[in-house]
This record gives sequence, structure tokens and C-alpha cells, in this order.
Amino acid sequence: METSQTAEETAVEGFTLPGWLATAFKVYVIAALPLALVLLNARLLMNEPFLRWEYNRPGFSPDPFGMTTEERLTYGPLALAYLFNAEDIDFLGDQTFTDGSPLYDERELSHMHDVKEVTQMLMNVGIVVISLLVLSIVALARRPDTYPHLQAALFQGGVLTVGLLIALTVFVALSFNTFFVQFHALFFEGNSWVFRYSDTLIRLFPEQFWIDAFVLLFGGAIVEALVIGGAAWWWGRRLLG
Repeated sequence: METSQTAEETAVEGFTLPGWLATAFKVYVIAALPLALVLLNARLLMNEPFLRWEYNRPGFSPDPFGMTTEERLTYGPLALAYLFNAEDIDFLGDQTFTDGSPLYDERELSHMHDVKEVTQMLMNVGIVVISLLVLSIVALARRPDTYPHLQAALFQGGVLTVGLLIALTVFVALSFNTFFVQFHALFFEGNSWVFRYSDTLIRLFPEQFWIDAFVLLFGGAIVEALVIGGAAWWWGRRLLG
């Protein structure tokens, strides 16, 4: 004899998924999608291929103190590698220019140590957020009963992501310096991230680098959210039949 299913419960292959839990998964997918896409794109940009494209693209800011593109392509990837490896700050502290002088001063090394801690913390947060996002999507995708929850979550999450990131992109475009200051104030104490134009970190990663990175970061997430939201909208039409 079949057991009737209440409006508060949804059967999911071997166990019962309560309605409140299905709703919780839906809300999580909506809320987590913007952060998941931004963190995923940030990790994709923090690699040598992006540096190579950026340093070689037409119009990229030349170093006024004479650092060549080849030198940037030597030192830049090492700075990124430090953020993800298990080495201590000596990995950067032992690096020198061709004349034997230190590549970074103590202030720059201290900042890079802080950047490594923040980067690895955010990547760990990303792993948790994305893992829970995948878990929520899989749970809602197990049976047709919860398809409407998943469809609505992906569509609304896509809309939320597009809205938030368009607003943030406009803010960055209109006031990049304010955004950049607030971004660093969120993760670093005082003015530990402020350097001279002649410092190596500024020469490797000038303002144009950050503008391009944020454009690709937010722009990429907007495109991804449009694809997800568009696919969910089409799926919703199919579900309505």
C-alpha cells in the first residue's frame, strides 16, 4: 500500500526530505551563488596564464622604472605561487633583481605574508561554500518533486548575482579608488597595503592590473549568472509544460 505524501515532505530515494529542508536548500543556493561564482573566478584569475595575457596585452601600463615584460613574467608568477604554496616568506625574501639587490623590502614582504593568509582563508571559505552549494543542488535534483525548488533557486540566484554585480561594477567604474581602499580596509589593518610607485609590488601589479582583474572577475560572474538564470528560466517553462 502506498503512503500518501504531505505538502510538508518530499520523498528522496531512501529518505524523506522535509519541506523545510528543501526550502532551506533553495534559500542557500540563491544566497550562495553570487559568492561561489566570484570566489571561483578569483581563483581562475590567480594563475600564470592570466598574468601572461595581462602583461602582453596592448595598452597595459609599462613600468616607469624600467621593469621589462620579461621581468614581470619572471617575478609575477612567483608572487602568485607564494600565495598557494607551503613556503614561508623567505620564498619571496630570497628573490633578487639581476644586480643582486632584494626584490622586495620588509614592508612588501610583511604585506605579502598577510595577503597569503587572506587568500588561503578565502579559498577555504570558497571550498566550503561551493561544496555546500553542490550538495544543495544535488539534494534538490534527486527527484522530480523538488525540481521546482531547484529551478526557482537557480533562476533567483542568477538574478541576484546579476543585480549585485552590476551594481558593484558600476560603483567600481565610477569610483575605483574608493572601492580599492575599502576592499583593502576590509582585509588588512591600517595602511600596511600602501606602497611607493617605485616598490616592486606596484611595478608588478599597477592600478591597471587591478582594474582589468575586477572587470574580468565581475564580468565573468555576470555572464555565468546570466547563463545559469537563462537555463533555469527555460527549464521552468518546460516544467510548466
